[in-house]
Amino acid sequence: MNLPAFSRRLLAILGLSLTVTAFAQSPADAPLPGVQHGRIERWANLPSKFVDARHVDIWLPDGYTPTQRYAVLYMHDGQMLFDARTTWNKQAWHVQDALTRLRAAGRIRDVIVVGVWNNGKWRHSEYMPQAFLPGLPPDFREALVRDGLQGKPQSDAYLRFLVEELKPAIDARYATRPDRDNTFIMGSSMGGLISVYAMNRYPEVFGGAAGLSTHWVGIFKPNAALPLAAFNFLREHLADPATHRLYQDHGTIELDALYAPYQSIVNSLARERGYTDGRNFLALTFEGTGHNETAWAQRLEVPLAFLLQP
Repeated sequence: MNLPAFSRRLLAILGLSLTVTAFAQSPADAPLPGVQHGRIERWANLPSKFVDARHVDIWLPDGYTPTQRYAVLYMHDGQMLFDARTTWNKQAWHVQDALTRLRAAGRIRDVIVVGVWNNGKWRHSEYMPQAFLPGLPPDFREALVRDGLQGKPQSDAYLRFLVEELKPAIDARYATRPDRDNTFIMGSSMGGLISVYAMNRYPEVFGGAAGLSTHWVGIFKPNAALPLAAFNFLREHLADPATHRLYQDHGTIELDALYAPYQSIVNSLARERGYTDGRNFLALTFEGTGHNETAWAQRLEVPLAFLLQP
């Protein structure tokens, strides 16, 4: 892929290699995902004063009615969530199927999903937590911001879009339970990173976060600088375990093969903060699985059941 915005020098220094997922676009004529369970409503090219417009796909379960109230799960990379026929790699999370099975078994509360599309070339810029940047060595930070984030860190603006614009609009349009205890956020890879950041940046808004294959390295090779900055942020800002839930996982092959040593430190930080395994914290390793939507779909019921307990 031709990535003219990224210098060869930075690629060599940081090992930065964005996937095609990061450059998926949000065309006005993108087909609506097809689902066998529930239905999807699209807010096309939703404008924002904080970030660029993008599609938002809202999944409503079978039997949705405004006479009852629903929890809300916000998910990143919204174009990858529902229908493999519409995704660039023909893989998807199939989140609607997992939720329907769990609800039929009585394992989760009623919930709707808000799938926020990533913003193409700005995905890394919007998903890289800004509060990590001051903790980086100056040369590393300068190169990352200039070339990796294209000179424009946007994660705090992206979260303001979610919290100040999108959430109030969702709560006004749909029969939601708008309180923190019924508002959750989830993603994978960089989407997992921004999900953890969101819960701890806005602990009064999000009562739980799930990161599948959370990309603690921040770039695409082992390094100490970005994980250390993340750990220092979490040590100071990890949300109260009395009121929050945190889910983490990773596989053992492909990009996920990098994650184990970094995730173990995050696990220690959570436990030191007072999170308890199996109660409000869950960190799992899935042997032999990699870094793709098929892998995440296969284990999706685990974090969903953990966050959305009745």
